[in-house]
Amino acid sequence: MTRAPDGPPPVVGLRRERQVLTVALATGRHVVIEGPPGTGKSTLLRDIARHAGKDLVFVEGNAELTPARLVGQYDPAQVLAEGYVPASFTDGPLLQAMRDGALLYLEEFNRIPEETLNVLITVLAEGEIAVPRLGMVAADAGFRLIGAMNPFDAIGTARVSQAIADRICRVVLGYQDAAAEQQITTAMTGENGQAVEFSVALTRATRDHRDVRMGASVRGAIDLVLLLTGLARLRGESGMVRDTARDAAYAALSGRIRIADGCDRSPESVLDELIGQAWPAELIPPGPPDGEGPAPGAQDPGGADGHGRLGKADGLPPSPAAGRPARSASRSSLRRGRAQGSSRRTAGRAELAARHASFHDVSPGAGKLDQDALARLLAADPDAAATLLADLALATDQQLSAAARKLAARVFVQLGAAGARPSRGTRRLGSAAGGEGDLDLDRTLDRFSGTWPPPAGELVTRSWRARRRSLCLLIDTSGSMSGLAVAIAAVAAAGLVLAADRRLDPGVIAFGSDVTVLQARESRRIPEELVADLIGLRGHGMTDLAGGLRAAARELAGPAGGERVTILLSDCLRTAGDEASSALTGIDRLHVLCPLPTPEAESAAAALARAGGGISQPVRGLADVAPALTRALSGPA
Repeated sequence: MTRAPDGPPPVVGLRRERQVLTVALATGRHVVIEGPPGTGKSTLLRDIARHAGKDLVFVEGNAELTPARLVGQYDPAQVLAEGYVPASFTDGPLLQAMRDGALLYLEEFNRIPEETLNVLITVLAEGEIAVPRLGMVAADAGFRLIGAMNPFDAIGTARVSQAIADRICRVVLGYQDAAAEQQITTAMTGENGQAVEFSVALTRATRDHRDVRMGASVRGAIDLVLLLTGLARLRGESGMVRDTARDAAYAALSGRIRIADGCDRSPESVLDELIGQAWPAELIPPGPPDGEGPAPGAQDPGGADGHGRLGKADGLPPSPAAGRPARSASRSSLRRGRAQGSSRRTAGRAELAARHASFHDVSPGAGKLDQDALARLLAADPDAAATLLADLALATDQQLSAAARKLAARVFVQLGAAGARPSRGTRRLGSAAGGEGDLDLDRTLDRFSGTWPPPAGELVTRSWRARRRSLCLLIDTSGSMSGLAVAIAAVAAAGLVLAADRRLDPGVIAFGSDVTVLQARESRRIPEELVADLIGLRGHGMTDLAGGLRAAARELAGPAGGERVTILLSDCLRTAGDEASSALTGIDRLHVLCPLPTPEAESAAAALARAGGGISQPVRGLADVAPALTRALSGPA
């Protein structure tokens, strides 16, 4: 088997980025390098450090990196023997790099807790840091801080604060072109020719597929070449064989690509489609082999693997919620039904065309839904596209309604995922006797009785402690919620469910004159199913705010403890039931998001939020949903 050459990975291309980074470091600037995985961030920095003769101090950023682990700390045994003297202090990577004039490389910069990043503010601005009991430590003139992060990964990350961003330069790396990636792959594998060209083409295609949120990096192409050529040798194949390429691609790429939220396809299904597109034309025979089906590389609308076989790559069947058919058509262009226990309003094609200028572009005929036309409208005017899609989901046209509801669930979940960000500030460093974490030396010495080793009750540790909170999203689905307001509600529900982790699985309740629990607290549904059910609930109901709030309080009651928070999405103009302010028992904090507010609605929402001890936020379009949720989730505890 051909072996890759020894030595450090090659730096291919990136000429301009290398120049900018070199000059920034030479002129005393600190830098953060942004880019998706596999764009050469670490390789480029190590190469620059090697050529500059600089030492590189590496720190892996993660949620457990405390200020003490970054800066350094006193050794407990030495403090007991000698006291708080400089010799008792053990430098962390930050002080080590500052004293030696080295490059401090913080990988996964945006995974580091805010409290730890704040330690760097004075270092970045003044080149020094004050360490309790140790004193002021000044950085050597050669010290530089370089952070690296993937801005497209939404799991476990958060935005870097403005205080840090204002003190640091930013260099953005993108994927290199096909020729450069082929050169990298050849250098790393020792292979060239058709296998490299196919592997790079297939890997690059994963980044542009409509159903993929994040594609594979050049590392995927490298692994694919090694697996493809290795399997071919093992199987005694003299050239590229479709089945072998498929096996290699599944192993090398399926775990690297991330399917878009709300899409029911599997990674293998996407790879099957892309293999057919990237397969070399000279390897496609003129007809089906042995009558097994389409020729290898042929486009198979059913998602077959190129040999007529179906399997796990074909994705999941549509959910009942997303694919539930609408009621049969009526001669009236406007009518009500009784589906799902609440009054539903549907609209015929004539009414939909009157409401939406783009209706005939998106639905050129009965039962037809042009997804490409909707995608273009979504790119040009997201609010208009979302409003149209929400209305199409309740079209009188049965086939159009079913297709629109399934697509709406997928689109609204994708929009919610784009704005879904876990809230910073839900964890803080706290001290407690016993337990796990870093030793809080000062507090331990205050409790120290002189017995050695000290009993567990005298040890005080510092660790990240989560703020306990129970959460419920309460959505108004009465007659005042239609069109864009429905889209806002769906995106908010998807965003909240996707942003919540297992410590904060929210309840989701819809209300009008009746109450429907879409998701019980501390349980979890598939987001697109939840959104599809939410879209189908709207109708001509009354607005019983008090009834909805009491339902939220019941959902928040339970053994979880902590603050009980409700986020209400409504215009807050009740048409039934008691005064809403009389139904706040059991809710510690109520935040109100007011969609498409009139002056009257905005005033009512603000008054109710004040009574509930929370904030009121108007939401005038889809772009306002994520900031409004972030503000509510980051509100005072």
